Amino acid sequence: MITEETTAALADRLDTARTTRTATPSLADTHSLHVDDAYAVQRALVARRRARGERLTGVKLGFTSEAKMAQMGVSEVIVGRLTDAMRVADDGDLALAGLIHPKVEPEIAYRLGYDVDPGDPTSFLVGAVDAVAPALEIIDSRYRDFRFTYEDVIADNTSAAAYVLGPWSPPQDLGDRKVLLTSGVQEATGSTSAILGDPVRALHALRDICHRRMIPLRAGEVILAGAATAALPLVAGTTRAEVAGLGSVTVRGV
Repeated sequence: MITEETTAALADRLDTARTTRTATPSLADTHSLHVDDAYAVQRALVARRRARGERLTGVKLGFTSEAKMAQMGVSEVIVGRLTDAMRVADDGDLALAGLIHPKVEPEIAYRLGYDVDPGDPTSFLVGAVDAVAPALEIIDSRYRDFRFTYEDVIADNTSAAAYVLGPWSPPQDLGDRKVLLTSGVQEATGSTSAILGDPVRALHALRDICHRRMIPLRAGEVILAGAATAALPLVAGTTRAEVAGLGSVTVRGV
C-alpha cells in the first residue's frame, strides 16, 4: 500500500491535470499501484472536488464490455463518482475548451428511489431503481497519449468528465435494445447487451463493488451502467444517442 502522503500527491497530480487541461504521464511510470491504492487516490481526488463545493450525484461503471476487460486483462468492472458539476442538461452546451481529449459514449442511466446501504447484505439495488433513461457520458482521460493501466483509470475517477441524461421512464427490461450514437459526422451502432450482456447485470456488479469499497448509494442518485457502443471523439456540433424504445439524449460541443 502507498502512503497517505503519496496518495495525496497523486491525487493532486490528477486534479491539476484536469483543471489545467495538461495531460500527465501514467502513474505507473513512477509508482506500483494496487487496486486498493488506486481507489484511495480516487477518493482523495473526489474529495478535492467536494472541498470546492461539488456535490455527489451518483456513480458510473467502467470496463463493462467483456472485450475491454479482456483487452485490459481484468475480470472486474470499475466504479467512479459523479458530481453536480459534471451534469450537462439534455440538449445543452458543453465547452470543449475545458477538456483534454474528450470522447463520448451512449449509456443506460438508472435512478435510485431510496438509499442502498452497501454494508447491509440484504439491501437490494435493483429494487431501489425507480426510473431509467438514455444517457451520454463524456470521458476524458487525463493521461498523456492515452497510455494508462487499469489502476491508472481507477485513480483518475474512471476518466469521468461530464454526463447528460435524457427523459426518465419507468423501470423496464433493457436487454438487447438497439443503440445509435452520432457525433458530428461519425456514427456508432450497438446494443445494450454490450453492457455485461444486459445492463441490469451492471447493477449486480455495482452492488458487490460498493459493498467492498463502502460506497454509499443515496436516493435520487444516478447510476451510469456502461457504454453500449464504442466511444467516439466528442467534437463541435451535435452529439446524440438513441436507445430503441427508451428515447434519445443530446449534447452540443461548443
